[in-house]
Amino acid sequence: LPPTQHRPRSPRRWSLRPLSCRHSTMASLMSIMKVNSATLLKMSLAFGLGAVANALVIRSGGLRRALPSASRRPASTTTRMAAIEYSLPDQPARFAKQKAEGDQRALNIDSVYEPGFLKGKRVLVTGANRGLGLAMAKELAAQGAVLITACRSASAELEALGAQQILGIDVTDDKCMGKFGEELDAPVDIVINNAGYFYGPVEQVTADSCNFDEEMKMIDICAVGPLRITNALYKAGKLGEGSKVAMITSQGGSITWRDVQNGDEGGDYGHHMSKAAANMMSKLLAQELKGKGIMVSILHPGFNKTEMTKKYEHIWEIEGAVDPSVGAKRVMHEISLMSLDNTGTFINCEDGLPIPW
Repeated sequence: LPPTQHRPRSPRRWSLRPLSCRHSTMASLMSIMKVNSATLLKMSLAFGLGAVANALVIRSGGLRRALPSASRRPASTTTRMAAIEYSLPDQPARFAKQKAEGDQRALNIDSVYEPGFLKGKRVLVTGANRGLGLAMAKELAAQGAVLITACRSASAELEALGAQQILGIDVTDDKCMGKFGEELDAPVDIVINNAGYFYGPVEQVTADSCNFDEEMKMIDICAVGPLRITNALYKAGKLGEGSKVAMITSQGGSITWRDVQNGDEGGDYGHHMSKAAANMMSKLLAQELKGKGIMVSILHPGFNKTEMTKKYEHIWEIEGAVDPSVGAKRVMHEISLMSLDNTGTFINCEDGLPIPW
């Protein structure tokens, strides 16, 4: 959803320990240890190479695309060899910058998207009966994927796509989760947790408009729901080594970005809390499943022209909203880049850059 726009803060800066500090460390080591010349040479090389690695800052879009995914995204949030270029929080400014720089990744997804990896893959999509979910189902079917959908009720459009429909699925109901084990005859390669819910009215404490029941509903559907689905699939033996789990969340879950996108206004508690909770759940899940060879990605799908965002139609063109068919390709492109090296990262599908927590 498009944010209320304010002037963006200065980008995060990273400080590096001066090389002289490394030299003093080397001197301290030499005073404690008796080393010969060969050992000293090895130690000097190690310290020198470390300084070079820590001084590397990847900022060029072309360079990022040329590097492998492990170099493009941090393996963890605590050890980083390179400073990170985050996506911009100010959405109109982000779109204007993309146009000014001719950023083809953002403006023309077909220039980088290679859908061949989807052919023959078993892909399960939740919330596939409308909007972005339906657009992703259409893209998957067009690329030769084995499409499986999980919905509450049957859909003629999904049936026309040849999808296997697992019906009666309510992501807030533990009791229906057993259907995945009963109706799936083989593990899935990719799971796209797309089902979500957004309460329309603005919530404000000062306007006495908070709806606590709706807040809990959003958290249950958007944060706990994807965990129920993934848990049920793993428990049923339908997720295995090499499987990918894509969590469709939102930039609205970034706490850091609230200062720019909400400014001093706050509000909309249920939406932002549910997305932040979904991001935390996804990060923890990525950590837990990494040892099993299962990847988890946290994806903001971008601003798409759907029925849900139609009330923002007046800013669609200013903020770079795209047809859901384009949004679907952006999501699939990021899924193609998922690996165990970048599992658990929060990515903006509009430009492929990470979003801060």
